Amino acid sequence: MTRYLLPYPPEQIGGLPADLDAAVWDGVAPPPPQEVLDGVEFFCLPYLTGGASLPLLARLPALRVVQTLTAGVDDVLPHVPAGVAVHNARGLHDASTAELAATLVLASLRGIPQAVRRQDTGDWQQKFHPALADRTVLIVGYGSIGAALEERLRPFECDIVRVARSARSAPHGPVHALDELPELLPAADVVVLLVPLTEQSRGLADAGFLARMKDGALLVNVARGPIVRTDALLAELRSGRLRAALDVTDPEPLPPGHPLWHAPNVLITPHVGGPSSAFLPRALRLLRAQLLRHLAGEPLANAVAAG
Repeated sequence: MTRYLLPYPPEQIGGLPADLDAAVWDGVAPPPPQEVLDGVEFFCLPYLTGGASLPLLARLPALRVVQTLTAGVDDVLPHVPAGVAVHNARGLHDASTAELAATLVLASLRGIPQAVRRQDTGDWQQKFHPALADRTVLIVGYGSIGAALEERLRPFECDIVRVARSARSAPHGPVHALDELPELLPAADVVVLLVPLTEQSRGLADAGFLARMKDGALLVNVARGPIVRTDALLAELRSGRLRAALDVTDPEPLPPGHPLWHAPNVLITPHVGGPSSAFLPRALRLLRAQLLRHLAGEPLANAVAAG
C-alpha cells in the first residue's frame, strides 16, 4: 500500500529507505489511480500547482499529514479535511524571498525601472536617487524571512527596525510589537511587509497605515496581496506621495488593464519571491527531514494545524 505521495522521486530526495512505499506526482501529469490514492497518509503538495493539488485532498481517505512547500498556507487550510495535520515550509524560502525583497528595495530607490524604460528609447538622464545608506527600514513580520532580510540589508549602512506580533529580543536588537506600528511608521523610509495572511493581517496596510508613512516612503510587499488595501495604495501612488514595490497583489494574478499596472511609482514582479534556483535543494532537504521524522514516528517540524 502506498503511504506517501511526493512531488519528487525518493532517489532524488536522497537519504530515504530504498523500499519507501511512495508514489510520485508532480501536479502536472494526471494523478495516480484511486487505488493508489486510497492508501496515502502523507501528501507533499507539489510547488506552484495548487489548482491541481487542492482538489486531490478530498480523494485521500487515509490522509493524516499534509506537507506544503510554501511558508504561507492560507490557500491550503480551507481544503484540508478535519483531523489532518498541516506542516508548512518555514525556512525554505528565506534566502530566495529575502534576496528578492532586497532587490526590490534597491531597484526602487535607485530608479532602476525608470532607467530600463529610458534605455528602450536611448534616453540618457543622469540624476540623484535615494540611497539605502542612512535610511530606516521597517520590517513588518520579523520571522525567519525577516531575519534573513536583515542580514542582507545590514551591509548597506541602513537602520533596521523590527516588528512582530509580540515584542521580544533578537540578535541585532529589539523586536517591537505589532501594536506599536502607528508610532513606528512615520520614521520609516522603507516598509517591508512579511507577515503571513491571517484574518488579523488582512488589510493591515489600509488607508490609515499608509497615511502614517512619511512622504516619499517606499512600501514593499513580499508577503500576500490582501495584506495591502489596493484602493488605498492606488490613491497614495497616484498622488505621488508614496512609492511601492510589489511581488504580490490583490487581485492575483493581476489582470491585464488593472490600474496597478499603470500606476506611477510602482514596481511589480509576478510573485517570484520563492521560485529561484535556491528552491529545489532546500525543498529536498526539508522533505527528506520530514519523511525521516515520519518514518521514525517522531513529531514533524513546522506544524501549523494539528491533526
